[in-house]
Amino acid sequence: MIDLHTHTTASDGRCTPLELVTGAVAAGVRVLAVTDHDTVAACEAAAAACAAAQIEFVPGIEITAVYEHDDVHVLGYFLDVASPDLHAFLSEQRRHRIDRVRRMVQRLATLGIALDAEDIVRPALDDPSRSAGRPWIARALVAAGHAASSDEAFERWLARGRPAFVPRLGASPVDVIAGIHAARGVASLAHPGLNKSDEPISALVAAGLDAVEAYHSDHDAETTDRYLALAARLGIAVSGGSDFHGDGSHGPAAPGAVSLPREAFETLRRLAAG
Repeated sequence: MIDLHTHTTASDGRCTPLELVTGAVAAGVRVLAVTDHDTVAACEAAAAACAAAQIEFVPGIEITAVYEHDDVHVLGYFLDVASPDLHAFLSEQRRHRIDRVRRMVQRLATLGIALDAEDIVRPALDDPSRSAGRPWIARALVAAGHAASSDEAFERWLARGRPAFVPRLGASPVDVIAGIHAARGVASLAHPGLNKSDEPISALVAAGLDAVEAYHSDHDAETTDRYLALAARLGIAVSGGSDFHGDGSHGPAAPGAVSLPREAFETLRRLAAG
């Protein structure tokens, strides 16, 4: 079982790196990537836990780009997590995330919902390697009794088109792909079935995109087949994973719920080796 899309407490996951790896081992995962949003802070601890558990670890990331005002997520695999250029780029990304959380909390205040923005972003201020995001606001809304679940918080206030939504500032997908390549990584478009259109994919391939995430917990069999065919047509690889967050209202209940076929994984490995 190969899961190349998971999250930890370094971004919006609920499990520490050790807890994630423990759950992955229990689920039968043999290859695991941690792909936190805009940070590689969990990779060292996850790598150590994987080594102790005798499963293969792939250092990864999920970087949020902005394409025509919409979020586009790009996964990076086999990264040099010590790359100074990567760290500088991600630091700026995380600063934008904190600013966005504050602005969304301000919008909630105009709706009569008072939350403490500084308390919400405190973990990211205390540890600048951690990556803030909308799920942190959603959990604060649940804790304050304004929503029964994170899903409800998004549906009522935080999702695009809802009253507290604030558009993201960030790099273009082309710049994100270049940044992943500069860190010697392989770039894959995350969960393309959740994007508005497949139209940008050809242009991203021309800009160096290496793969698309065909296998994902939000892709049904028809969607997976569509992206397998698209990848074959464009001559690129495929990636896949569960998108596990450890949050019952966000993604599958366990890592390994979606597995990438071994042959597809070996293709990614060969790409990383150059």
